[in-house]
Amino acid sequence: MINSHQSKYKWYILTLAALTHVFVCAMPRMCLPVLFSEISEDLGLNLVQIGTIWGMGSLAGILTGLAGGLIGDRYGVKRTLSVSCLLAGGVGALRGLSGGFTGLAVTSFFFGFLRSTISINVHKAAGEWFPRQQLGVANGILAMGIGVGFMLGSMISATVLSPWLGGWENVLYLYGAVSIVISFLWFLSRSEPRQVEATRSDSTVLLRQALSRVVRIKNVWLIALVRLFFAGSTMAIVGYLPLYLRETGWAAASADGALAALTGASVVGVVPLSILSDRLGLRKAVLYPVLLMTIVGVGLLTVVDGTMVWLLVILVGVFREGCVAVLITMVMEDKEVGAAYAGTAIGVTVTFMYLGGFLAPLLGNSLAGIAPGLPFAFWAAMVVAALLVFRFVEETGYSKG
Repeated sequence: MINSHQSKYKWYILTLAALTHVFVCAMPRMCLPVLFSEISEDLGLNLVQIGTIWGMGSLAGILTGLAGGLIGDRYGVKRTLSVSCLLAGGVGALRGLSGGFTGLAVTSFFFGFLRSTISINVHKAAGEWFPRQQLGVANGILAMGIGVGFMLGSMISATVLSPWLGGWENVLYLYGAVSIVISFLWFLSRSEPRQVEATRSDSTVLLRQALSRVVRIKNVWLIALVRLFFAGSTMAIVGYLPLYLRETGWAAASADGALAALTGASVVGVVPLSILSDRLGLRKAVLYPVLLMTIVGVGLLTVVDGTMVWLLVILVGVFREGCVAVLITMVMEDKEVGAAYAGTAIGVTVTFMYLGGFLAPLLGNSLAGIAPGLPFAFWAAMVVAALLVFRFVEETGYSKG
């Protein structure tokens, strides 16, 4: 059991983890869509190149998702996050030195490589410090950190920070410096609770045991597929929405504001949704309507304009991060996973999530040449696929019996 002093310290860990999501994972990522207009003008990028750059972080996540979880399971959250945040700060800043498509694509790839490792281990920290009855709320707060970072990154990166700092390059330098500060806070934090540390053993044995255990868990693979379709769709929408709205005649501030509304809605919705799932002790009953409403919201973006766009992006956003938080909770509370293998199991689902995040923008953006709204129809179909797979996921909540 975690003693009283450790029980209080868990809230500091949760706060630090949420700030890590805000300043290391979300804002340095979300600044790109609103800066793409400025970046493309400076570097001479076309729409397909922009979609490729946006998808590079997801491509990196495909390759590092599982590895990031295994590293966290072996070396612990503190050491993994200290080093990963430090490197992410450096690599994220290097994006500002890009002189063209290739340079920005490569640095975005390596930043994504680190970002996925960080996010996996941020959620692993919640699994180590919080009991099952609070796990949904803890993951909800962490997902809210992503939402807050997305909202702030989309609101201030292009309209406030870029003019103030003198260009998009300096915005990336600033985010890199903040990430390095966060890395030192993790370095100064306490290690995991003793019962968690005791589960770690020789690295070779752990890697073999973790992989052998996780690859046999059907629920992990099903949730991984759900994340591929759902997260792939919503990640692609985030990258495309500001460009789409500007191309259809919206002012730059309004287009960026619509993206901020989407991410802001996710901040509002994530914790209530997580609390509801904890109170009910059920996860699937909460996520079924979430997936259905997302299908409606994304699908209608294909045909609507004006005020309705605002309403739909808020509808999609309010469920976005909450769905992610509850799905991660389902992975962590699966009886065959447990805290010791949570990093590896989450890593599997993150790998699939980033696969969707890489493919969805490329496939969806390629349809824009036929009709600007057609990508939204494709991404709505992806959420339909997520719903169909979700029917076969086993309930993991503690009230399932």
